[in-house]
Amino acid sequence: MDRIDCKILEALQKDATAPVADIAAHAGLSVSPCWRRIQKLEADGVIRRRVVLVDPDRINLGLTVFVTVRTSHHNAKWAQQFCKSVSLIPEVIEFYRMAGRDDYLLRIVVPNIQAYDGVYKRLIETAELLDVTSSFAMETIKSTTALPLKYIES
Repeated sequence: MDRIDCKILEALQKDATAPVADIAAHAGLSVSPCWRRIQKLEADGVIRRRVVLVDPDRINLGLTVFVTVRTSHHNAKWAQQFCKSVSLIPEVIEFYRMAGRDDYLLRIVVPNIQAYDGVYKRLIETAELLDVTSSFAMETIKSTTALPLKYIES
């Protein structure tokens, strides 16, 4: 990857629906070479997919809950079942296995506390858990899907 690929990724992270001509102009290329580079970035898995970002407030999902989970079960069978079950809960939009005190971190979006309570009840039915801690976001200070590109090695 080089500086031109970074420019292409920068433009696509801002607006994946931008015309290739606009992306090419941003990267200092003509359209055909730009399109070939985009296709290569997709084929190489650098671009995983192109999506639409929906405003959660506009679709009644204004409450974000960060949930940490601790377990006393540290075996593959338990983890596989837990991860499969949690991944099937649509309100869980991010799910990480962690190092440190907590074993898992989830980001959940719901309309209100009552809806979260329903998700919580589904969550604790998935497996035996040692501790589940919920933190409610009061305000979104920064939220982006754009990754910093300055660390790309060419």
